[in-house]
Amino acid sequence: MIASFHIANVGSRSLGLLRARPAAAKVPGLRYAEIAMAAPLSGRLLPAPRPGRFVLVAAWEHDEALDQFLAGHPLAARFAEGWHVRLQPMRVAGAWAKLPGLPEEEQSMDDEEPAAVITLGRLRLTQTLRFLRATAAAEELVVGDPALLASTGFARPPSLVATFSLWRNTAAMRAYARGHTDPRHADAVRAHSAQPFHHESAFIRFRPYAAQGSWAGRDPLASTLPATAGMSSRSG
Repeated sequence: MIASFHIANVGSRSLGLLRARPAAAKVPGLRYAEIAMAAPLSGRLLPAPRPGRFVLVAAWEHDEALDQFLAGHPLAARFAEGWHVRLQPMRVAGAWAKLPGLPEEEQSMDDEEPAAVITLGRLRLTQTLRFLRATAAAEELVVGDPALLASTGFARPPSLVATFSLWRNTAAMRAYARGHTDPRHADAVRAHSAQPFHHESAFIRFRPYAAQGSWAGRDPLASTLPATAGMSSRSG
């Protein structure tokens, strides 16, 4: 299995895109897909969605299935002017029922290779204030980290809350997650462990191996991956 993360400005009148989530049975090789509104990570208590900016997260049987989707699906065309990255799942903490096939055991990553992280949560509405307070502190820490290449929050009302972060190297990502120099993220994890914010949640670490397009005027992986105009194949 592989995954892909797509982000694009698709226009301010695009809330209907939330209803365009493709069914896995209707797209060859698709295992899972989620479309959500993007909101920058900021450290503020209340997220501020970016009008017209949307995220697509998907899981695929193999690269060829993603190639076919990109070549001809109408939804892919909506995201074509943005940026996307191909991801190999390496570690999962928690579980996401709609996304089977994630690794049962952690796969090794070199400290110096880039890493991507997607967090997914199905929020307990009664825990909203606790969740916002804890994540605001963690977001303030992450957006100031010099090893962070790109990041965004994304949400699909009423309950999906999620983040994507892209790191220059795995060592820096681990240091942030474990609170080696600042405990704010680790504090949020402990708060969730003591009284869960979510009905279900997953922290998924990936190896990014091919990217294409532009996010905020650049390819955030350009300095860490070779040119990827011809996507490398990595089935799984």
